[in-house]
Amino acid sequence: MHPGQLTVPVETVRELVGRQFPQGRGLPIRAVPLQGTVNALFRVGERWVARFPLVAGEVDEMRRRLRSEANAARELLGRTRFPTPEPVALGEPAAGCPTPWSVYTWLPGTVATVEDPGESPAFARDLGGFIRDVRAIGTGGRTFAGPGRGGQLPDHDDWVRTCLRRSEQLLDVAPLRRLWDALRDLPPAAGGDLMTHGDLIPGNVLVTAGRLAGVIDVGGAGPADPALDLVCAWHLLEAGPRQALRDELGCDDREWARGAAWSLEQALGLVWYYVETNPVMSRTGRRTLQRLLADPPPVP
Repeated sequence: MHPGQLTVPVETVRELVGRQFPQGRGLPIRAVPLQGTVNALFRVGERWVARFPLVAGEVDEMRRRLRSEANAARELLGRTRFPTPEPVALGEPAAGCPTPWSVYTWLPGTVATVEDPGESPAFARDLGGFIRDVRAIGTGGRTFAGPGRGGQLPDHDDWVRTCLRRSEQLLDVAPLRRLWDALRDLPPAAGGDLMTHGDLIPGNVLVTAGRLAGVIDVGGAGPADPALDLVCAWHLLEAGPRQALRDELGCDDREWARGAAWSLEQALGLVWYYVETNPVMSRTGRRTLQRLLADPPPVP
């Protein structure tokens, strides 16, 4: 999926866990089928998951990033009515693994790319409850620090234009361009930034029997435009449940439209960037764009 992407064999993971994570020594290690784009995952027994970055970088900077992700995970832990992962350990580079790595608790459930909850109003209300719980966590005076989604929509105009150009052979880009042009200049949230998960895509949402079972990949949680978490409305839900989510959160037209804008910005990148290397992610982006065009938000 990425230039210079790393491959970490199970045998290397077993050796690193045995040396650096004593609680997992001797437990079975098995790879989790890759659906994400940032880490390779390995189950360590039944309680834990080891996360190994797919792309190397400067070790000190990567270590700082992993510690920041762990701090974000701790900030959410126990603060919502749905489970989120707990950071357990930080591993160090070694032979066969040039990057720091991390261990988190494993959460049961099926990712929403496998068990599709999109027709369930109850699931939509669960999502609304999770978002509301996260928003209730105080920011401590912090605001969005970037980079990435969550700041000002116009800051992403060059990226969206690049995605539209790259997608000309994959998508009908004209209506998508018109939608972005209608949404890109929406004013920011009047009340300022709130706490957000930051990446409520299907691969980060766990489902059991059509209900929300947990939310993973929480390392990007932090203050941002509260509409950022509304991407789940189009990434995960069909029209009826989408309205149920909106009703649950009481979104006005302006907030709802900003959520659609963030969803559009993310989905456009998923389609072309992962079309060959991660078909699940590319299909997620396509479906999101179809939903946005079929059910565009009112633009205030």
